Amino acid sequence: MVIYSIDAFADMSQDIKQLRVKIFDELSKIVDPEINTSIVELELIDEVDINNSNVKVDLHLTSPFCPAVFGFKICQDVHDYLLKVDGVDDVKVNVSNHFMAEQINNQVNNSPNPKKTGLTSKS
Repeated sequence: MVIYSIDAFADMSQDIKQLRVKIFDELSKIVDPEINTSIVELELIDEVDINNSNVKVDLHLTSPFCPAVFGFKICQDVHDYLLKVDGVDDVKVNVSNHFMAEQINNQVNNSPNPKKTGLTSKS
């Protein structure tokens, strides 16, 4: 049985709160390229789930038929911007309610993660 002190939970909770603030700071920098407005201001973020250093972002686009190039750009920016945050090692993006959601999710979530590549070198 593992016993945690209340102080340990308070510290953990504080760390998650600080990480959440950093994440939303980065998300607020991402703009919809068609209308030049922050995705946070547009309320496109549905949920942000933080599990240790792994982050999952559920979002939707401005319409189900938002131009695919803009959808890819927004989702790739979410992925790439959040990987720059200290304390985030992996990001999964899940866009929904878009005619190309599956393709966008596959491409973005399979894009390179610089924090997972080049960690070991073989001679």
